Amino acid sequence: MSSQENSVEDKNVLKQKVYAAARDGRAISLFAVLWNLNQELVDEVLHSHTSENGQITTPVIIASRNGEEKVVSVLLSKFKINLEQTGTVKFDGFVLEGATALWCAAGAGHLGIVKLLLEHGADVNHATKTNSTPLRAACFDGRLDVVQCLVENGADISIPNKYNNTCLMITSYKGHSEVVRYLLEKGANPDSTAHCGATAMHFAAECGHIEVVQDLVRFNGKQIPNDYRMTPILVAAECGQSALVEFLATKVETKEEKINAFELLGASFANDKEHYDVMKAFLYLREAMHLRYSDPDNIITKGDYPCVDAYNSRIECKTLGELNAIKYDFEALHMESLAIRERILGPDNPDVPHPIIFRGAVFADNKRFDRCILLWLHAMKLRHTNKRSIAKDLLRFAQVFSQMLHIEEEVNFSSVQEVFKYAMAELTNDKERITNCEDDGDSLIEIHQTNIHTCLYLLVIILKTKHSPSELEGLYPLVYHFLKLNPFLKNNYTPLHMAVDGSTYVDDFHVNDVVSFPDSQVAHLLIKCGARVNAQDSRGNTPLHALVSQNSVVDTRKVHNTMNILIDNNAHLDICNNERKTAIDCAQREEDAGILRASDHLSLKCIAARCVCSNGIDYQGLIPPYLEEFLAVH
Repeated sequence: MSSQENSVEDKNVLKQKVYAAARDGRAISLFAVLWNLNQELVDEVLHSHTSENGQITTPVIIASRNGEEKVVSVLLSKFKINLEQTGTVKFDGFVLEGATALWCAAGAGHLGIVKLLLEHGADVNHATKTNSTPLRAACFDGRLDVVQCLVENGADISIPNKYNNTCLMITSYKGHSEVVRYLLEKGANPDSTAHCGATAMHFAAECGHIEVVQDLVRFNGKQIPNDYRMTPILVAAECGQSALVEFLATKVETKEEKINAFELLGASFANDKEHYDVMKAFLYLREAMHLRYSDPDNIITKGDYPCVDAYNSRIECKTLGELNAIKYDFEALHMESLAIRERILGPDNPDVPHPIIFRGAVFADNKRFDRCILLWLHAMKLRHTNKRSIAKDLLRFAQVFSQMLHIEEEVNFSSVQEVFKYAMAELTNDKERITNCEDDGDSLIEIHQTNIHTCLYLLVIILKTKHSPSELEGLYPLVYHFLKLNPFLKNNYTPLHMAVDGSTYVDDFHVNDVVSFPDSQVAHLLIKCGARVNAQDSRGNTPLHALVSQNSVVDTRKVHNTMNILIDNNAHLDICNNERKTAIDCAQREEDAGILRASDHLSLKCIAARCVCSNGIDYQGLIPPYLEEFLAVH
């Protein structure tokens, strides 16, 4: 090892020692290590970043993060530190990039370190990559003393993060009433809006922080509608925050606003997994109906709203008598409530589908699958119409259809077909989202791959339903469209590869009770609709390679049936993968290899291709491109 390499290694050991001492609060050890070093080396060590447990920090940042005040004091008083250097830290499960020592100290509530850093000139408004300031970090944690210290030293209370979310909004959401009151007294604007149109009052109302809402009202906070036309009272009602609804109902301007709030509150209690209380639902619906008729000279009647089939074509009650008649008819109350929610929130509101799905799940638990499917279809249509991901909806259908087949409940062919149609549309939307994505592309790709798996599950399921030849023929154009979308996994696995590979992942919530691979029926369907039987993945493996390469315990009958389907549809047995192995070479079971050998009737074309390749004859540019491709796989 050269002297230069020794020097680099020694320097790295030194950096690690200093970092560990700062991290663990060993101020004397840190000082002893650094004191006799030259200034250039000290600067390099103190400003180097160390990666550990998902955090990338310098000594002063990690010491500030961990509350090691003596270490910070030594570093600031004895050495020259750039306090605006940044790192990556973890707080409450979140990863924050671009955090300074001051941001870390403020977020962790270390008041003494905050004061030290400010005394030594730390920028009080230095924000992270998401534009989160030290003040915002302190507000999140609810540390009034830290908040006061920062504000008194020039922290700007109005700086929003990248979502236009202010310090007042985050502390209102967290319910830190003392901090809220302090910020309001210092002039924070209660009506500032985030990118979604929400104010601090929306955030507090969502979480039921009534004391915070009362302070916001006292400082003249208004009930402004957000981008989904939701005022704070409607947000509170949608979240089942009854005390807040009753308080804010005294502050609304019109009786219609109060009626909508009580109707939405009642509807939310009827179909909310967390706050389910059907009697409360009825009482608030009744209160709203009383309000409609409270002034005989100005009765506010309900209009005639379109019926939704999924809600059992329920027509909303228009009188107190009609409502009293369903007091103990819980199913009617559930459907009435779903209709009310969709009317008040609007079909474009992203929160509308959740209770629909919950109610559908309850029906499924009671083996009333017809009602479940209608509700889930409606929820999925709402999401799809509003350009939102339906990946979870698609998988949910695969799960319930599988559950039905497993317990021998009849699954309707047309229902599965309709879901598959939506799956095709979702695959198209996936590609558009991935193309237009600026960040988080990896997660979108993962969702797309999940959707491809779900499509395969749906094909297995639909072939297990009772269907006529004409119904099956009606499925072919959909499968053809599926293949034309060119779906493939990260390893370039096509749907046919997946259908024949015994290791293809199968969801373990009901789906694996009825879906397993290889599946010869699905393979045959895919080939019939245009799947390329000799397509190669990123390792050069064809579906035939994938079928015979698995050594896991599988049904050999299924393997052989699938093998025969591939061979009968012109699977080339002599195609080599990237390791120059044919399917016969890759076969893990001798009986599989025997079947392949017996079927290995080479065409003259294949024999000629093998001769060209084995003798190293140069053919590049001398023959048509399609023949070059043919030779390449031999």
